[in-house]
Amino acid sequence: MPEAGRRRLGPRDPAVTSRMMSRVRHKDSKAELALRRALHAAGVRYRLHAPDVVGRPDLVIRSRRLAVFVDGDLWHGNPDEVRRRGRESLADVFPSRTEWWVAKIERTMARDREVTEALRERGWTVVRLWEHDVLRDPSGCAETVRRALAGD
Repeated sequence: MPEAGRRRLGPRDPAVTSRMMSRVRHKDSKAELALRRALHAAGVRYRLHAPDVVGRPDLVIRSRRLAVFVDGDLWHGNPDEVRRRGRESLADVFPSRTEWWVAKIERTMARDREVTEALRERGWTVVRLWEHDVLRDPSGCAETVRRALAGD
């Protein structure tokens, strides 16, 4: 018997999945907006989603060659997210098309590593923050960015 408040696992209508995925924000997420507000309040100015910077970071401070990414917990493979969802593994999060979803997230994780390395090779400092951490403590995450600006 399923636990109260938990959906049953099983196939979902592809149209429902498509509608849900179309609403996943790739920019201006709640976490990103919270970080931007905290940074702005701290006097840090930045550019958004610079298309000419490798990986198109969420925030860019060109004068300091600093790139900031706010990575979604599930889609970028935060291992803590699996546990928060009460699952044993990433595969357990996806009841259907499991292999496809796991491969997709693993490709995203690999791309994140490649982008970080490419930026560092070009002399950039890269800060990656988890969505969950930003939502929990935007000021603390803004302080992490400020420390990176200071070279700490």
